[in-house]
Amino acid sequence: MDKNVKIYIAILVLIFGLVLLTDNGKPKPIDWTPTYSVNDKIPFGLYIFDHEVNGFFKNQKVEKISVQTPYEYLDSQYDERKNVENYKIKGTFINISEANNIDEQSMKEILYFVSHGNKAFLSMRAFPKILLDSLKIELQTDFMPSENVSIWMANKNVSAKKYTFNTGLSDYFSKIDTLNTKVLGYQNSAKNKRQVNFIEVPYKNGYVYLHTQPVAFTNYNLLKKDHYQYAENVLSYFTAGNIFWYNKSINDKRISNSPMRYIFSQPALKSAWLLGLLGILIFMIFNAKRKQRIVPIIKPLQNLTVDFTKTIGNLYYQEGDHTNIIDKKIIYFLEKIRTDYLIDTSKLDEEFIKKLHYKTGKDEKDIEDLVRLINDHRNSYHGNLEEDLVKINTAIEKIIH
Repeated sequence: MDKNVKIYIAILVLIFGLVLLTDNGKPKPIDWTPTYSVNDKIPFGLYIFDHEVNGFFKNQKVEKISVQTPYEYLDSQYDERKNVENYKIKGTFINISEANNIDEQSMKEILYFVSHGNKAFLSMRAFPKILLDSLKIELQTDFMPSENVSIWMANKNVSAKKYTFNTGLSDYFSKIDTLNTKVLGYQNSAKNKRQVNFIEVPYKNGYVYLHTQPVAFTNYNLLKKDHYQYAENVLSYFTAGNIFWYNKSINDKRISNSPMRYIFSQPALKSAWLLGLLGILIFMIFNAKRKQRIVPIIKPLQNLTVDFTKTIGNLYYQEGDHTNIIDKKIIYFLEKIRTDYLIDTSKLDEEFIKKLHYKTGKDEKDIEDLVRLINDHRNSYHGNLEEDLVKINTAIEKIIH
């Protein structure tokens, strides 16, 4: 192994060792991002709720909707037969999310589903505008948050206990239709003012349940003391019928499909990957200059054909054998005409002259002069041979050049 390569390897091993030594014992930072994803084990994910959902809804079938939108799923369950106009499924549609993750068309379909005698439970901090307008409800945010917020159920028969949550900014219902809306839960604001955070609103033949504290269902709160009891109290209103849980969070759409996704999601693996690339880059920079012996310049072989032709031509010319030279020029000329233009050269007559004129575009008078010279030479009419050679050569060059 080359000495320089050994040095590079030693440097890389040293760098890796320093990184591991620096990173050793360093606590992993907590990700407080409110993803509300069933795949996330971070504080504000729904991993625990996903694994315990059958415990919350005992003896009920829980169907998860994560690929389709609520509109696509519910519309596929609608029975369009004549005199039926109803859904093939019955139960409660639920959704738990930090922000509004339901499009307008899906929200209309959910309300239509509720109007056929079903329920919908939405726990989120921001609701679709079309829903608030339809139910005549207004939502407001308390911008003076306290460190802790007390939350409790309105019905003492369900639970009289208060639970303390650390939620930061708190959302609540500032305006409701008191004639039709039933209050199911409250919370204390920063000024110790009671606020409505859980309501039941009748909608045609069904009911819509709105809840402004989705943090109650996150990993952090389900594992903290007895906070899971509050989640059980809220969900106790949906003990009849099947559960249709839309669990596709907004963050799920942002997950990359790259095969490197997992590596980049883990800080240690990401650091190792980037460090490896840096090492390869350093190796390439130091080995940019190739080490090889000088390549000798080999002159290409000379083309001796031209020299040979000149020698033979000079030989004929010096020998004074002009007749032989003329014959060969005529032969080569006619061979080229046959090969390039596919013209019969057995008869050099008027038809030959016209064909050659049409195909080459050369002056017809020049072609006639050449044909006349060739025919004169073939008919043994020989004047000054050297002069005839010059004339024939000049005439041929006019045609083929």
